Amino acid sequence: MTYSWPLMDNNILREDLDAVIELLKGDPILTQSAQVQAFEEEWARWLGVKYSVFVNSGASANFISMAIIQHRFGVGEVITPTLAWVSDVSSVLYNNLTPIFVDVDPRTMGMDNLQILDLLTPRTKAVFLTHVQGFNALTGRLLEALAERSIPLIEDACESHGATFHGRKVGTFGLMSNFSFYFAHHMSTIEGGMISTDDEEVYQMARVLRSHGMVREATSAEFRRRYETAHPDLNPQFIFAYPSNNFRSTEINAVIGRNQLKRLDANNRRRYDNFKLFLNNLDTSKYRTDFALEGSVNYAFILILRKPDPIFRDKVMATLDTHGIEYRRGTAGGGNQLRQPYLRHLAPSDISRRFPHVDHIHFYGFYIGNYPTLLKEQIVDLCNLLNHVE
Repeated sequence: MTYSWPLMDNNILREDLDAVIELLKGDPILTQSAQVQAFEEEWARWLGVKYSVFVNSGASANFISMAIIQHRFGVGEVITPTLAWVSDVSSVLYNNLTPIFVDVDPRTMGMDNLQILDLLTPRTKAVFLTHVQGFNALTGRLLEALAERSIPLIEDACESHGATFHGRKVGTFGLMSNFSFYFAHHMSTIEGGMISTDDEEVYQMARVLRSHGMVREATSAEFRRRYETAHPDLNPQFIFAYPSNNFRSTEINAVIGRNQLKRLDANNRRRYDNFKLFLNNLDTSKYRTDFALEGSVNYAFILILRKPDPIFRDKVMATLDTHGIEYRRGTAGGGNQLRQPYLRHLAPSDISRRFPHVDHIHFYGFYIGNYPTLLKEQIVDLCNLLNHVE
């Protein structure tokens, strides 16, 4: 189906393709090389961290992060979001960690920080917090509690490039953070992701895990020497510290990322203005508009019905379909992950009672594309269209 308002406008521009052509003119190495390193350094400076590792997707960043938690801190529980992309949860499961689920805060759609605090135990190995669709999901109280207990925070900022908490970018508060550069997000490398950290051991482990678990990928001589000394029977070029896979990206993806990064801040400002205009023009008796906007950079218009009304919901969907406006019910990831087949064996029978906020989003929440090329008139017209649904 062709939409008049797709989820995302094409964000790979002519200037990005020109940068790829210039790269190709130089007869370069196209696998991971100098452009990847340059992109990692530029991203780290933009974010405000010491280290970044470019991988082939945000999902791969999730998997590597949870592998680091398992190898560094051992098997145990990870506080996990119910509203997230599937890889947030599957990366926990695949690394033999136990997900402990929490409901969402309706104002940020991120994990309810008070519930997180209630669920912390000696078995907790990490809190895997998702900044959903451009919102900040952190509070000072959560950060203080985790620091007091020495529990690592992992920030999934795959949907929140440039969102801030108290003026500081999300993705800089935890032990490490993950970003996605998929087509629909704030910037794109076609496919790609990033792991960012200030911790050198995490950085070295991420580099190794990115490339089959090979120790030679570490930039630290001391890190490599630990394994070479412990395993003198092995060729130093082929020591595999962890069971991993190939999560590398390419020079082509990196050069697109370097070019897109130049536009990210300006595009984020436009997205913020768009979202604020959208909320200011919605009928507050029909739709939720009380989101926590401070520091947000929303790449989507969040549309959540104020009341659980399936008849009204179906009319909203029919209106959007009729006018060619693409949307996703349940928002990104399909809503409440506990309702998905892969988690049914872990889901409580009383999902709606135990997770009422995420369940409301699951059945009565949507997202619609928000991108820098939208005109103010288009946004106001969309609100008028939604407001007239009865």
